Amino acid sequence: MKKLRTRATGRARHVGVALAALSAAAVALSGCGAGGAATTAGADGLTIVVEGGGKAELQPIADLYTEETGTEITLVELPYAGLYDRISSELKSGTPSFDIAALDAIWLTSFGPGLAPLDDIAGDEVKADLFDGLVSEATVDGKFVGMPVWTNSEVLFYRTDLFEDPTNKAEFEAAYGYPLTPPTTWEQYRDAAEFFTQDTDGDGKVDLYGTDVKGAVETEWLATVSQAGEEQMVLDPESGEVTIDNAAHQEALDFYVSLLPFAPPGAAQLDWAGAQNLFYQGNLAMMRFWGHAYRQTPDDSPVKDAIGVALMIGGPGGVAGVPGAWYLSVPASGTKQDAAMEFIAFAYEHNDLAADTSLGLVARKSAFESKDGVAGFENYPALVSTLEAPQSLPRPKTEKWQEIVDSVLIPTLQKAVEPNADTAALLSDARSQIESIIE
Repeated sequence: MKKLRTRATGRARHVGVALAALSAAAVALSGCGAGGAATTAGADGLTIVVEGGGKAELQPIADLYTEETGTEITLVELPYAGLYDRISSELKSGTPSFDIAALDAIWLTSFGPGLAPLDDIAGDEVKADLFDGLVSEATVDGKFVGMPVWTNSEVLFYRTDLFEDPTNKAEFEAAYGYPLTPPTTWEQYRDAAEFFTQDTDGDGKVDLYGTDVKGAVETEWLATVSQAGEEQMVLDPESGEVTIDNAAHQEALDFYVSLLPFAPPGAAQLDWAGAQNLFYQGNLAMMRFWGHAYRQTPDDSPVKDAIGVALMIGGPGGVAGVPGAWYLSVPASGTKQDAAMEFIAFAYEHNDLAADTSLGLVARKSAFESKDGVAGFENYPALVSTLEAPQSLPRPKTEKWQEIVDSVLIPTLQKAVEPNADTAALLSDARSQIESIIE
């Protein structure tokens, strides 16, 4: 089967989100957009630095702002890593070339000291229209330092043609003792994954897998940790306690790897883009993936008209995803802080404009609700329900988070998805590594 066209965004790797997704689809909230020049707006304009996949989300808001106020908005695209490096170096220098920065949620703690508080434009009424996790993420050292502009979470994608097939429904119920429906629990997910792992063309080889297992990205396992009931994924930033080897993390990892028999080989190298392509090619019956992927199915996908979306599955602690949000922030050393905050307030007010972009992601609850019943936004109810779940918790607030992800979490997962892995020993070793990083 030919490889379908996909696009990727750096958000997916982090949440991406993620933005996940979090763009080009695999987000595959892995590659990121165009390289950005150091172009800045004129004296009366504003410059916003943004990750490549997120420019489309801001463009209609920027265009309307220019139309209504006459203020030129220059959106400077940078790859994910390049955006981080530029913001980091310019905040440290105290002479930023930008007036506003679009920040991944996991950067807020690191950059917080160099950001201006937005409390004057983020009162109780504003926060009430945002998910609790977004408000929590944006509050650093008691200051509200980022206004969410879009958010994301993994949800459940499934093949409606498979789940609604009468033969499949009868055979599943006969085998498992309950009706075939989109799974809501770990046990149901494992059952459905097992059932749909099949040799559909009779050549003696499995060509349809029930699910995938991603070893090259960490966020899906972190969602599983929250589903297990853990309140402090990986570590407690307040106490400094590393939790990664406790019972909930162990239970989550054991469930995660229990799906390997029903997933394609090569899990250790499977990332968001690879998993998304497998699903679009028709090789998977289900995948847990960032919600924006619903709007990015390639036209040449054999499953384009057979994709259903449901809220993320739940474990002993209930349903949980990892919020994958991006925020607009203002450098504390910026020379246009008042004008920048006016734009951010405008972007909040017109957040619903981002719904009709390629990613189709928004941040306000009311912006999600504005698309109730609208064709093409069938993923929104699942996204909202997952984001509102009590166990959909943000990642730990620590400036060491990205180092922990890159040097500990992903390598640990890649080892865990190999045959006969000792998950307890891996988590114990991960604890030691993380303690060395944060000490």
